[in-house]
Order: sequence, then structure tokens, then C-alpha cells
Amino acid sequence: MIPLHDDNPTEITPIVTVSLIVACVSVFLYQVSLPTGPGEAFIYAYGAIPAAVFGRVSLPPEVAAIPPSLSLLTSMFLHGGWMHLIGNMLYLWIFGNNVEDVMGHFRFAIFYVTCGVLAAVSHALTDPSSTIPMVGASGAISGVLGAYLLLFPRAQVLVLIPLGLFSRMMYVPAGFVLGFWFVMQALSGWLSLGRQGGGVAFFAHIGGFLAGMALIGIFKRRNVRFFAPRRHRSWRYEDW
Repeated sequence: MIPLHDDNPTEITPIVTVSLIVACVSVFLYQVSLPTGPGEAFIYAYGAIPAAVFGRVSLPPEVAAIPPSLSLLTSMFLHGGWMHLIGNMLYLWIFGNNVEDVMGHFRFAIFYVTCGVLAAVSHALTDPSSTIPMVGASGAISGVLGAYLLLFPRAQVLVLIPLGLFSRMMYVPAGFVLGFWFVMQALSGWLSLGRQGGGVAFFAHIGGFLAGMALIGIFKRRNVRFFAPRRHRSWRYEDW
């Protein structure tokens, strides 16, 4: 299932969500503009390398641009290809605006970064000696999905279901869409255990999703209840 749109209205302009999308797209455009050698060095300099984060290896001077711990943040703005970028930004646009709406701009920014860092650490812990850089916003976005699941499981999401030569669009409850997504990540993560080399950081997705579910109660506004069918325009609040 490929989500395309949800039916959840918002009260505020999703400034942070849009800014994150612009930042990710801008960094990726710069990234792909680099020649092959400098492009790879850029990934190693700003991607999160588990062995470097845990102090097991020292990066060569030519790629040691920032402290390894800071790469847990910078890695969120790098992507491995166009489809990686487009998929992440699609999910962020569909689900991020509603989560930002119930937190406010500042809290949402902190929530997003926190989920992203916890997601990267979750992935790194599965192979602390790995020297393969992890890149992508999917860990942080997974936190947004976890929060959305607890907030609006009954909201309707328009999804595209590819069926071979044909495809179908239909509205599906968000709880089903996001629950199915998490089960697929958990299954894929389990199947990936013990494999060597690069690939999808499934445990970053799992860790980010669980972090979002755990933290949403702290970051949401007190007058926002869990398991609402959708956002209602009838209540107001002051943003901060």
C-alpha cells in the first residue's frame, strides 16, 4: 500500500514539516551534484557510522568533518537515492502535518529530532562494529508514524494498491495502514538479522516508531486525546 493523502484537517500551517522537506530535498540536490568521490566522502562524513558513534573506529581526517555523535542528527538529512527521498518525504508530508498540529512547531521539531536520534541508535546497536554509514529521515519519520497511530487510528488514508498490471485506490483506516507498515518493518528486520553489508535500516524504523509511540504522550497538547477519528476544527489553542 502506498499512502497518497489523509482526510485529517489541520489548524496551523505545518511550518516545521515543510521546512524539513525543503531541507532534505536541498541537501540531496547538493549531494547528487557532487562527483562520485566527493559524494561518497560526503556520505561518510555526515552519515551515522555505528562503529564511529560508539568509538570503535576513528574516521580518516578527510571525512572527519564533525564529531561522530553529531552524525546522528546530520544523517537524517541525507538520502541514498531519489526513491529513498521521495518515499520519505511523501510519508512526512501526509502524516507530519497532523502530528505537528497537535504539538505546535517547537515541540514537533524537538520530537522529530529525538525520534530520529533514538532510531539511529536503535540501528547502530544491532551492529555496533559496522562501518557502513546510515542515512535517511525514515527513522525520524517512523516516530511521526508511531505518534499518528495513537492519535488518529480511525482517520482515513487514501492508498494506492498495485495489483500487477492494474492498481486500485481506496480509503483505508490509518490504524490499518500504519499497523501493516510496522508489521512489515518488524518482519523484514527479523529476516535481516545476521546479514552483512548495507541495505534498509529496518531497526531504525522499528526504534523510531516505538519512540514516537512512547513520546507522544509527553509532547502532545493536554487537550488532545488519543484514538480520535480525525482532527476537529472546533477547538483552538495558542501555538508556541
